[in-house]
Amino acid sequence: MELVNIQEVKNNEDNPRFIKDNKFKKLVKSIKEFPEMLKLRPIVVNKDMVVLGGNMRLKACKEAGLKEVWVLKADDLTEKQQREFIVKDNVGFGEWNWDLLANEWDKQQLGDWGLEIVLTDEDIEEMNNPENIDTENIFATELDRQSNYIVLKFETDIDWIQAKTVFGLQTETGRRANGKEWSKGIGRVLNGSDAINKLMNEN
Repeated sequence: MELVNIQEVKNNEDNPRFIKDNKFKKLVKSIKEFPEMLKLRPIVVNKDMVVLGGNMRLKACKEAGLKEVWVLKADDLTEKQQREFIVKDNVGFGEWNWDLLANEWDKQQLGDWGLEIVLTDEDIEEMNNPENIDTENIFATELDRQSNYIVLKFETDIDWIQAKTVFGLQTETGRRANGKEWSKGIGRVLNGSDAINKLMNEN
């Protein structure tokens, strides 16, 4: 690994990855705030100094005004191995533990660091498919028309996870038509006094 002039490093024109503007801005901000990270995760280049891993980081480093970057030369890879590395370097096999993130991490920082939750079209379709819902199960208390109530709307899954933790909401599980368990809903109607006490205890 070595520190080189950033102008020596070349973007890979065949890179199949791209980054959206909002995420790119977060990446630039992250590099400015924590440039030491680049030494822990250097840009991988071939013998011609063409990037194999870290094209977006290189672009963000230039935007951040860096003059030098840490690189790791993989000059012993064949052409086939280089192409394989470009894809495998960007494949994520792990999944986030959202409950742990909500309880142990600051949600604002997570957003600043570029973390976001994305539901696939398949996930949304499955959740909305009435055939997958066991309608015989009751998942929440009905609202009494004579009761006073408020409605809380959560814009992000992180906020919703945090709310479940603060209020002690329990997940109710039903079964899809194929018999597989599916978390359809949460007990979303709370006793107002209990909710106030929980909030006061949090503070």
